[in-house]
Amino acid sequence: MNKKQRKMATIKRFQIHVAEEVLEDLSQRRKRTRWTEEPDGSGWAYGTNSGYLKELAQYWETEYDWRKQEEALNQLPQFTTDIDGMQVHFVHIKGKGENKKPLLLIHGWPDSFYRYYKLIPLLTEYNDSFDLVIPSIPGFGFSGQEAVNSDETAAIFNKLMVEVLSYDQYFTAGGDMGSVIAKSAAIQFPQHVKAIHLTDVGYPDGSEDWSTLSSAEQEFGQTIQRWFFTEGAFNMLQSTKPQTLAYGLNDSPVGLAAWIVEKFNAWSDNRGDIENSFTKDELLTNVMIYWVSQSINSSIRTYAENARAAYSGGLKSSQKVTVPTGVSLFPGEAQFPREWAERKVNLHRFTKLEKGGHFAALEVPYLYAIELKNFFDEF
Repeated sequence: MNKKQRKMATIKRFQIHVAEEVLEDLSQRRKRTRWTEEPDGSGWAYGTNSGYLKELAQYWETEYDWRKQEEALNQLPQFTTDIDGMQVHFVHIKGKGENKKPLLLIHGWPDSFYRYYKLIPLLTEYNDSFDLVIPSIPGFGFSGQEAVNSDETAAIFNKLMVEVLSYDQYFTAGGDMGSVIAKSAAIQFPQHVKAIHLTDVGYPDGSEDWSTLSSAEQEFGQTIQRWFFTEGAFNMLQSTKPQTLAYGLNDSPVGLAAWIVEKFNAWSDNRGDIENSFTKDELLTNVMIYWVSQSINSSIRTYAENARAAYSGGLKSSQKVTVPTGVSLFPGEAQFPREWAERKVNLHRFTKLEKGGHFAALEVPYLYAIELKNFFDEF
């Protein structure tokens, strides 16, 4: 890709402007919610707790201020560009100092680019910091509403970094689906991806030869099997029949919030109270990004695209990563052993933290920022 070709990529400034009628429609839908019962004393055992959801919906209607959140989000330098016919939305913040490292931060589901908003000052406001690029995955938020698999997303993001933003080499970090995309980018484009940082490295899927696994890895595999039977129904549904689910989620704001907030509760290190990890404003702003963009359908369909790619020939991310990899394991994540990480990546750093969960950048931003700095400072 020469300089002339790179200049052809059009980058447009982007700001979020939600029409007032969209907010009024949202309010009317919330008020018309037809609530259902739940077993007495069930807490979160059957899914999102009714008492908390009603409290959150009431706050959403009477206290939450989307315009305030919209204004805060619009303080971030946001852009869109077209890559292979796909609109890609991204935040691009240049750090201080002369030896800045370009760092691509990739979110997952059911979060959004908003996952990293607390991280931005921690990684840009010091000398020799990072140039941060925080895109919305295709099918999510303000990127194009077309679901593509993680290999295709990795290729799109590589073009964003190399062809659009002219970073010939860069670092990347992510969790959840972001880990899958980061691994795929490292495998497909090792000449551009210098190192990656992950909070999970993938899970046993039944294709492993268990005779080659250590006892700790086998125990981890059994834990994941149990987890899929007790917590994995969302994955199976979104990987097979996402369209059926999407009708209800795109129509009901409370239904959408229930589907998303349950995961923020279950996957965080909240010690029994979701608001030990996230504020109501944070939970609702993430939900609002899905609601105002009407992207819940394409976001969950990404699971189906990944499943179908895996069945038809495999995803690149199933291969072992050869570029240097750092792994931070937070207690709210499935606790895989070091040897499992070594099986999946070229492990240069493995750290077990005492606090934090699946959405570590939002839940424990200072700890997560230190993990990223300590690892990427090696390069």
